[in-house]
Amino acid sequence: MRHTLIPAVYVIFKRQDQILFLRRYNTGYADGMLTPVAGHVEEHEHYSAAAVREAAEEVGVSISPDQLKPFHIMHRVFNDQTDRADVFFLVEHWLGEPFNNEPEKCSELVWCRYNELTGDVLPYVKMGLELGFAGGLS
Repeated sequence: MRHTLIPAVYVIFKRQDQILFLRRYNTGYADGMLTPVAGHVEEHEHYSAAAVREAAEEVGVSISPDQLKPFHIMHRVFNDQTDRADVFFLVEHWLGEPFNNEPEKCSELVWCRYNELTGDVLPYVKMGLELGFAGGLS
């Protein structure tokens, strides 16, 4: 029997040695934790198009799809029930200054050195970041 994957995209904004995180707020899932710009891929949407859309929705910046660098791909099982396919992109060039464009879902933006990730980062995101940076795709 084939299984169904729920696709998600993560956009790693990198500025020098720091990456951008959003602190989740009022979402009902992992509130208070840090995550990069992220979201589900909509039906018939390409991962890169989802990354561009999520960047505009969450932090109000424009990204050209050719600026997205494949960073890491991760399969995980959420709560031992749902298969997830997470695709991480690294972006170092964008138009505009990131700001909290969804204050009803995010309490703050945080720039953090990627080699000093805190315990506030969602564990599977932290693992994806560590594997991505270790894989030489950065």
